[in-house]
Amino acid sequence: MGANIYKNKKPLFFFLVPAFLFIAVFLYYPFIQNIINSFMNITQLGQPASGFNDPWYTNYVQMFKDPNVGTALVNTLIMTLVTLVGQVGIALILALMIDNIKFGAKLFRTVYFFPIVISATALGLLFNLVFLRDKGMLNQFLELFGKTTLTDWKAEGIALFTMMLPVMWQYVGFYFIIIITGLNNISDELYEAAAIDGASRLQRVRYISLPMLHNVLCTVVVLAVTGALKVFDLPWTMFPKGMPLKTTFLTGTYMYYQTNEVKNVDYGSTLAVMIVILGVILSKVVNAIFKEKDY
Repeated sequence: MGANIYKNKKPLFFFLVPAFLFIAVFLYYPFIQNIINSFMNITQLGQPASGFNDPWYTNYVQMFKDPNVGTALVNTLIMTLVTLVGQVGIALILALMIDNIKFGAKLFRTVYFFPIVISATALGLLFNLVFLRDKGMLNQFLELFGKTTLTDWKAEGIALFTMMLPVMWQYVGFYFIIIITGLNNISDELYEAAAIDGASRLQRVRYISLPMLHNVLCTVVVLAVTGALKVFDLPWTMFPKGMPLKTTFLTGTYMYYQTNEVKNVDYGSTLAVMIVILGVILSKVVNAIFKEKDY
């Protein structure tokens, strides 16, 4: 009887059609409309377009000539590398360490995941206080070790580092939870058999944990790469309008700047199309490099 319950597939459409309509209305329709908007002249949010640009590809030509787009792309590429090394790398190391301890594992899982629960805007305001030049927590801490010159952590040379450090810290816990869940799905019998054969803990990690985590790491890397293209709230709170000198723009923050600050809505739509295309291309590249395996 268990197999017969799947023969009648009509109830499946009862659940699938509403979900598909919801996605079509709130995802696909706005995306298609955004593409159309990128070819039109729109100067205010919520206002109708005054017609198509002349020529219609004006915004795309401007995007290739805009130096701030190049800055945003370079910064986003750096953010992607920081995400892969700093977030995914640290999350993997922490997950492997927690998986090998008995006492306090639940406490560490909660502590590492906690930054995800906090609003990114609140974190941005918090780290603004940490990196203040005058009486900021970090400068006060350095003064304890005899440093007399105050460091401007938002100066042009180190502003990008100041912005990316909190972003990296916030999302380590997110990838940590995904990886630790993958580790929990690995059978203990494999580790026990390896231990009987004389494998050390490091060898068990190298020859059992990492190969069995391959598919999980593929998913995590795709999430990390595409997420780096969309990061917005925390960087914008710390460095609104790309300050200083518009050198800290990311693709997400520059799109917001053009749409809401400059009121160049159609150009913001063009930047949004670019972000989507980059996300699709990078996810395909990552999937090609880290192909999932069947075990």
